[in-house]
Amino acid sequence: MSYFRENIERMVGYVPGEQPTDPKVVKLNTNENPYPPSERVLATLASVNAEQLRRYPDPTAVMFRETAANVLGFSPEQIICGNGSDELLNIATRAFVGPQGLMAYPVPTYSLYRTLAHIEDAGFVEIPFGPDWSLPEELYSTGAKLTLLCNPNAPSGTMIETDEVSHLAKKLDGVLIMDEAYVDFADNNCLELVDKHKNVLILRTLSKGYSLAGLRFGYGIGNRKLIAGLNKVKDSYNCDALSVLLATEAISDQEVMRENARKVRDERERLSERLQAVGFEVPESQANFLLARMPAGCALTAKQLYKQLKERDVCVRYMEQTHLADCVRITVGRPEQNETLLQMMRQVGVEI
Repeated sequence: MSYFRENIERMVGYVPGEQPTDPKVVKLNTNENPYPPSERVLATLASVNAEQLRRYPDPTAVMFRETAANVLGFSPEQIICGNGSDELLNIATRAFVGPQGLMAYPVPTYSLYRTLAHIEDAGFVEIPFGPDWSLPEELYSTGAKLTLLCNPNAPSGTMIETDEVSHLAKKLDGVLIMDEAYVDFADNNCLELVDKHKNVLILRTLSKGYSLAGLRFGYGIGNRKLIAGLNKVKDSYNCDALSVLLATEAISDQEVMRENARKVRDERERLSERLQAVGFEVPESQANFLLARMPAGCALTAKQLYKQLKERDVCVRYMEQTHLADCVRITVGRPEQNETLLQMMRQVGVEI
């Protein structure tokens, strides 16, 4: 006998990346920023007092929304905050789709999307990206209540240009979510589409560009009606007082975020060149990671490479998916971390 709904009993939960606790492990598997957050964040954390913890937090995170609105050029009423952008994806799925609704997205992409559809007992349409990671034409005509586009995409790091995204938004009857978790490492973004299309919702996180994956804070940007509707669905106090306080300091310090992002981009290009030089196929990434397809004729499979690197205390990501069976995803680390990765690759027989 099961006490769960049938769809919950059937589904497989989302599987996050490994979180090794040994400090000697070179952790390049979950796309964390290798550089520390702003010193302003750490100073604010050190100044937290008992009264701030005793009281409930602001239920709509006004302090963050006002600061973010000023930084990004929107009004606070166009911003909603969440316990990471994952919570906002969950809220949006409940608000726009629900049981027996339909959501659509190109694949391969962030596997949480499918999990959220299963939780809601919703239908979902997964349409393969083109061979060059181009947007599939079929995405325009699914009739879905919610279309999701991770941009830059995970796990490829590739990006769809703003004009094409705008064309997609115009053609859709439902909501288009732009999941911009990695956009701080990209050359462009789709913020201009928020005021251009009433059905566009952009989600962002402080986990990547702002080096705050442990904080769990994200935010969404859309027109006032979309945001007002989503506020009906969120939990009453979904962001704790500390996360609101520290996220506000982080987004205020754009200089540190941009400098850290620049260092990641520089290392991304260097690491990509090194991998491609020995035969790895690496799409041009606009994120803080690389998707590396194994060289033709390599004696190792991607899964074997992942396992042998792990035995040598280097963690990369291997995903058991049909589209990605011959790939590993590598988070861009600091220069010394990336050198360790390349050295360990040589040890296991990959000629770097």
